[in-house]
Amino acid sequence: MRAVLPGKPQAKLQAVCIGLYKGKRLIAYISSNSLVVLAAADEILQTIYHDEGEGLEAVALDEVSGKLATCSSSKVYVYRPYGGDKGMLKGALKVNDGVISTLSWGNGEELLTGGNSLTLITTNGNQSVLWTNRLANPAKLALFSYDASLIASTGRYDRLVKVWRRLSYGSDEVRFDFTYLSHPTIVTAMHWRRPCHREQTIENVLYTLCADSKLRIWAPTSAHDLQMLQLWAVIDLRESIKPRHLPPGGQSSTRFAFIIDSRDFTLATERAVQRTPKGDQEHHALEHLIEVANRSPEVCVVLDDRGNMSAWGIENVGCKSRKTTDIFNIAHIEGLKLPLPKDAVEDEQYVQFLNFCADQSEAELTILAHYFDGRIEWLEGRVEEFFDPSPRKKRLASKCVWSGHAGPIKKIVRTAAGGALVSRTNDNEGLVWKQKTRPDGTTLVRQSAVKVPEHIHRTCVLNEGDFVIFLHHGSISLWDARNTRAVHIATCNYEIRGKPLCLILLPEVEPVAKLAHVATISSDMKGIAWEVRLPIDEITNGILNGAGFECPLREFTRFDLGTQDDLCFVLPVDPAGSVVTISGFVDTFARDVAISYTHSGVLRSWTAKVDHEDQDMHWLVTSTVETGIDNPSLASGTSIRKTALVDAQKTELTIWDSRGAQLEYKERFETQEMIQDLDWTSTPDGQSILAVGFAHRVLLLSQLRYDYLNAGPAWASIREIRIQDFTPHPIGDSIWLSGGNLVVGAGNQLFVYDKKINFTEELISDLRLKSHQLVPKDLFNVVTRLNGPLPIFHPQFLAQCVLSGKPMLVQRILINLHKKLKFFSDGDKLDSFLEIPLGDFLTTADEDQSQSIRAKIREHSSYIDFIDDDEFDVFTESIAVSINEKLARIPIPQLSGQEQIHLAGIIECVGTVEKHRRSMDDNASRYLLFFKEYTLRKSQATTEQANLSWREIVWAFHSDSQEILVDLVSRQFQGKMLWEHARESGMFMWMRDLSALRAQFEVIARNHYTRTDAKNPIDCSLYYLALKKKNVLLGLWRMASWNHEQAATRRLLSNNFQEPRWRTAALKNAYALLGKHRFEYAAAFFLLADCLKDAVNVCWNQLNDIQLAIAITRVHEGDSGPILKELLEERVLPQAAREGNRWLATWAFWMLNRRDMAVRTLVSPVYTLLDRTESPGLEARLFLSNDPALVVLYRQLREKTLQTLRGASKISPIIEWDFILHNARLYDRMGCDLLALELVRNWEFLRQPPEQTRVFKTAPDPRLMLRRRSSLVVADLPNPEMLSGMKTGGLSNPPPSVFEEPEASSLLDSFGF
Repeated sequence: MRAVLPGKPQAKLQAVCIGLYKGKRLIAYISSNSLVVLAAADEILQTIYHDEGEGLEAVALDEVSGKLATCSSSKVYVYRPYGGDKGMLKGALKVNDGVISTLSWGNGEELLTGGNSLTLITTNGNQSVLWTNRLANPAKLALFSYDASLIASTGRYDRLVKVWRRLSYGSDEVRFDFTYLSHPTIVTAMHWRRPCHREQTIENVLYTLCADSKLRIWAPTSAHDLQMLQLWAVIDLRESIKPRHLPPGGQSSTRFAFIIDSRDFTLATERAVQRTPKGDQEHHALEHLIEVANRSPEVCVVLDDRGNMSAWGIENVGCKSRKTTDIFNIAHIEGLKLPLPKDAVEDEQYVQFLNFCADQSEAELTILAHYFDGRIEWLEGRVEEFFDPSPRKKRLASKCVWSGHAGPIKKIVRTAAGGALVSRTNDNEGLVWKQKTRPDGTTLVRQSAVKVPEHIHRTCVLNEGDFVIFLHHGSISLWDARNTRAVHIATCNYEIRGKPLCLILLPEVEPVAKLAHVATISSDMKGIAWEVRLPIDEITNGILNGAGFECPLREFTRFDLGTQDDLCFVLPVDPAGSVVTISGFVDTFARDVAISYTHSGVLRSWTAKVDHEDQDMHWLVTSTVETGIDNPSLASGTSIRKTALVDAQKTELTIWDSRGAQLEYKERFETQEMIQDLDWTSTPDGQSILAVGFAHRVLLLSQLRYDYLNAGPAWASIREIRIQDFTPHPIGDSIWLSGGNLVVGAGNQLFVYDKKINFTEELISDLRLKSHQLVPKDLFNVVTRLNGPLPIFHPQFLAQCVLSGKPMLVQRILINLHKKLKFFSDGDKLDSFLEIPLGDFLTTADEDQSQSIRAKIREHSSYIDFIDDDEFDVFTESIAVSINEKLARIPIPQLSGQEQIHLAGIIECVGTVEKHRRSMDDNASRYLLFFKEYTLRKSQATTEQANLSWREIVWAFHSDSQEILVDLVSRQFQGKMLWEHARESGMFMWMRDLSALRAQFEVIARNHYTRTDAKNPIDCSLYYLALKKKNVLLGLWRMASWNHEQAATRRLLSNNFQEPRWRTAALKNAYALLGKHRFEYAAAFFLLADCLKDAVNVCWNQLNDIQLAIAITRVHEGDSGPILKELLEERVLPQAAREGNRWLATWAFWMLNRRDMAVRTLVSPVYTLLDRTESPGLEARLFLSNDPALVVLYRQLREKTLQTLRGASKISPIIEWDFILHNARLYDRMGCDLLALELVRNWEFLRQPPEQTRVFKTAPDPRLMLRRRSSLVVADLPNPEMLSGMKTGGLSNPPPSVFEEPEASSLLDSFGF
């Protein structure tokens, strides 16, 4: 915590108390109905609220027991410490006693209460009243002397001080006698002298202050004298300050005074001496102070409101023969700047000073100035500098100011830049705060108080807190908040249809000094904009000084945003630290100013522009997101297109990227934790941070890099702020300041949290920190490290380069990394780009491919063995081994331990793939790399992924090197591939050759049969029956004599299942096996009964194995069968739509021979291409459905066949444009900025069909869309029957699928002739 504003202190004489309990400094003060306990300027221990609602009157601390007592006008509350060194406090008892206004602790945990009577209560054990005495005048102040033998009391407007002497101790009857100390005017304050330590015996001396500005010192008389105290001396406070130069307006008569006890003054001087270096002979101020301290005086400090101060030493108090030198001047100084109340009402002009010797060595003297206008200021300084008679600019430093509200905070609103804010309560009281930077951090300083007679509906802060606008029901008002009390400037009445929902500060195209525009939007989407001209001159009593000033507040224009019957709310966006200016264009690239959301969960972002010439407002919807969340209860957006939404139960949070209309984060919290507040900020480079507010805690969420390869989260919790340790009151609101400081308002208090983060284990791993770096870090630095560009040797960047078809770039990165690591040691710096020119990252995939061919030629040249590895850029397995040996020993500064392990795995896999690259195409290389990485991470138990993703399956599916892949995958499992291995590799999804597919399926069947020594035919039944090889299975059963099911199964299998009776028998056995939960064996009997569809349903529903269902269908009936078509259309594609899995969808469409749709689904969401009415779930909108590798596959497939070209022609240029920009943003969010730049730089758009074909509505030749003449384009347009059940998009019936031989010129062009 950086600072705390614990609430407005009461304007009472005993509102503040200080003390030392078990060596720990405690400061307690009362604010409205709460008791605040602090240990330091920015360390709050506890806040105790009293439910009665009465304001508290006084507080007192017992330094011996640590008990705290506070009182309202009718009750006394006593709290005892618990928790040891924490110094926390807990309520112990309540005491009912008339009208109470003052408290004081005596010996033995006895408490004195004063009001209509003086009452002495014991709080040790069972509470009981020891003594009470009715007073003629209710007590204003009653204080025990330090030894508890005397009590001094005085009443309101009383000039008499009554001194009570205790006559009996330890008996059942406590007795006091008393005497009067007469004063000429009203007594305003009293102070008893304090000993140096508790065991010291000193005479009781009383200091009293009167309204006549004189300090009177009362000393004890003879023990047998009737008068207990007598007047010993008088100090005239007015005469004690004589300025050297008379200021304009004459000398001030205002005086403030306080006593520094001898113990504190002496201790502070001793610390000053200890701190001064030995041999320092020029410290005259300290020498003077030591001379004074040797006399052990009390010090009376006198101040006026002009910056003058005089200090007087008082010694030998009580001496019968008083000398003139017993009261001596210590210092008289000028220029002491204290923020005393100015222009305050009479009751708020009083200032009370408390002091103690500080615990820190750098500041020996601490003064708490209690201003009765609602502030307590913590002032500290060195004692020799404070009393130095020579001129000094700064004697005391203000460490903090405790202030705040008297009632619970309801709402906090900040300026656009975050330098000022307004907090307001339910009773329409507002306080304007400004952010102030101190040497030790940032805090808030109260600038102005606003008391508005009308109900405040919405608030807007202008000009960094100098002016405030309040929206009321039927009017809007402007206030000048530059003074301590805000001044009303202007009010403008309005009428609008519907309920006003918000007050929006509109951005200006060019910032104009003293000019602003604000607008409100109603529940009927009607709006009013006002023009605000801020007055340059000062405002005095609501009248503008000077003439000719324009109207400060006027209606500018009215606008209509259309009718939205389903509208739920409209609210301004959080500016996230941005300035309030926009470009001169109203388009989708402009910054958002507001968001709206409907009851059906539709989010809209709005931008606006002020048209000064036409006196109008231009509004535009920049994005629309259908979230599918009904009746959202809370929303918050930023000007950089991030929106958070909370469901109706206030327990589920979703975060949306409104620019891409995609879901980034979803989490459901516990039912008892309801989300109450959402606040956004961002780092200087635009990384978003969200504060999620609950009743007693705030959770800070930071955006993360997208991770499509590991399906990692896009947001993570980086800090949790809990306020229950400080206050039991729930959080009212929270807001971000500029620079990353968070302000939390709870009850009448404000807590300012700085940007320092203490790391958790998870965060340490993500931030790539070593143990010696575990110190609190800056919030913005942490978020920047969790985001931003990756080093080019990061495993995610390398993997994306592989997917983008840049194998030579990957090789060059790894070879350069090998060279750098040769002489690298722990602690060295490693260039994130490995000194590779940035232009090398912008080559196209074709250029990279040509480099790959040249590298292969060099690699297999006859003299390669005689040349050093560094001379040719050829990556080999030996280089991979060398790099990994280095990575195992030396940590890389830009990588975490887990990332370094992942990098070693990728390097090993790249080395393995390079060995086979000559014999496979790029798609096979992609598949093999990620398959090898998957098996490696699975062996290291560093992945929870059950199977390879559909992304890798699709790469292998479109490979022309499938025979090699089958061989390599089989070798990976030592030639003993089982179904679980085949499912992991996705083999039966990507194999296109049905003969090879069935042969491999038979290998699976054989391996299942032989995997155990028993050789159980049940294990392979499903596979052989899918292959329609019942006789092979029957032969295996003949050899299974050990199996008790052999005889019955042999008899059953020997029958002809073409006959209905035996099909029925097989079906009965299948259903019986389903009842016994032997699902795989049941599916086998369904196949025996020739019920493929039922077998598929068992695999899909009971076994939950989509790949097994597809595999047995392909093996049993081929790729053109009706069951496979139904399975793909009714099961696979709807599942892809629900999950947003475009890889699965494009594979399914290709299997259905709908290659046009297979291309279109790479660009458009799956659910938009199916004729289904159900709304997609949140999973389909998740950011993981927008894999940037889709653009690589789209570029590869769109020119492959006539059908894919036809599908690409149905993608409009604007959709393709948005698709490319969206993928560039995805690369940027992943930390692969160079790949984003390469994408937008090298992308080629297809040509549009010729204009005449559109006029005559003839089907254009898709080949005309190609910018370069391709060598082969397969003519594969589907039959019309295949279009059933899909959205055709206006396709005409295509001709039969035939191969179209290319022209000779086209063939020659492809070979460079």
